[in-house]
Amino acid sequence: MEEFMIITSYYPPEIGAASNRIYHLADGLKKDFKVRIVTPLPNYPTGKIFPEYRGKKKLVTQNEGIEINRLWIYASKSKNKFVRLFAMLSYSTSLIWFFTWNKIPNKVIIQSPPLLVAFTAVFFLKSKKRRLILNVSDLWPSAGFELGALKKNFGYSVLKKMESFNYNSTDVILGQSNEILEHVNKITSKPELFLYRNFPEIEKQDIVKTPSNSNKLKIVYAGLLGVAQGILQLCKELDLQNIEFHIYGSGAEENDIVSFINSNKASSIFFHGKVNRTVLHNELRKYDIAIIPLLNRIYGSVPSKIFEFAKLGLPLLYFGGGEGETIIKNNNLGWIAEAGNYKQLNSIINSINKSNLTFEKRKLIQNNAYRNFNLKAQIDDLKKLL
Repeated sequence: MEEFMIITSYYPPEIGAASNRIYHLADGLKKDFKVRIVTPLPNYPTGKIFPEYRGKKKLVTQNEGIEINRLWIYASKSKNKFVRLFAMLSYSTSLIWFFTWNKIPNKVIIQSPPLLVAFTAVFFLKSKKRRLILNVSDLWPSAGFELGALKKNFGYSVLKKMESFNYNSTDVILGQSNEILEHVNKITSKPELFLYRNFPEIEKQDIVKTPSNSNKLKIVYAGLLGVAQGILQLCKELDLQNIEFHIYGSGAEENDIVSFINSNKASSIFFHGKVNRTVLHNELRKYDIAIIPLLNRIYGSVPSKIFEFAKLGLPLLYFGGGEGETIIKNNNLGWIAEAGNYKQLNSIINSINKSNLTFEKRKLIQNNAYRNFNLKAQIDDLKKLL
């Protein structure tokens, strides 16, 4: 059986869109290929090596028919850019060591970002005989600039050169949005381009009528609590008179969010922390709508929560701009507020009549999602290209 290697910075038991995306990709490919994962020791999003993996320099395991090679990394979730750079360099160094002492197959998928890690893999594995597939989920460094994490200086120009090198040195580029593929096509016409959405694989659940003991609209956010999502700012800006806001997840803003809630105990914001995916999907049934925000509109970004929550039958309130708006509109998944416009966001929330959030509405959303966000069909199309 032909072998496929996937190089990624995120993989279960880590949580988040990137981890889920690579897991489902590997699971879909394993029926036709022998799949090997190369990834760091689990540390995301806590910035600490998970307890069961501490003290190890590397680890090789088999899980569900997939070989997983876990490599050493200096784990950190520091906001200091030099510490974050050192963390990426540590994993890049581990990758170089791995490439030196292990046979690398002729087909390799490389996850980007992190851009530096992707560059390391592309640089060392570039070969006329090897087919490299770059899975681009965000456009770095431009996304970093839009988030305010990067400035257009010498370092930024170096990252742009890395980005261009990656695109020009790979055979196939998978982009999670049309905007990403359009961006790549402006830089190079060399690689084949394939739209690969971050569709989740979720067993279809029955929609249940959940009795409500409150007239307040129950809004939920579940996911990474990072700078890009802007949940702390959302807590400060929401008009909470007629709503409850429930938060699940962890990340860089977690402590600040908890501190804000503790200092505003009269507000109807509730933090539930991190729970596993199965528990979360059951928890989400309690809520009226799910909000999917981005602090700023990020070109190329399409939050994977759109696809996941729609498959659960949750009406969505999208607050992130870009291509996500088109997906919400075309599939009748809920409401859209202009990214960064909190006045409009509150106006839309106040206009939502809780009595209209019916069983039939949820069922329609779920049916649309399962019909249009089909992971198996997407992977079958991808296999023809590989």
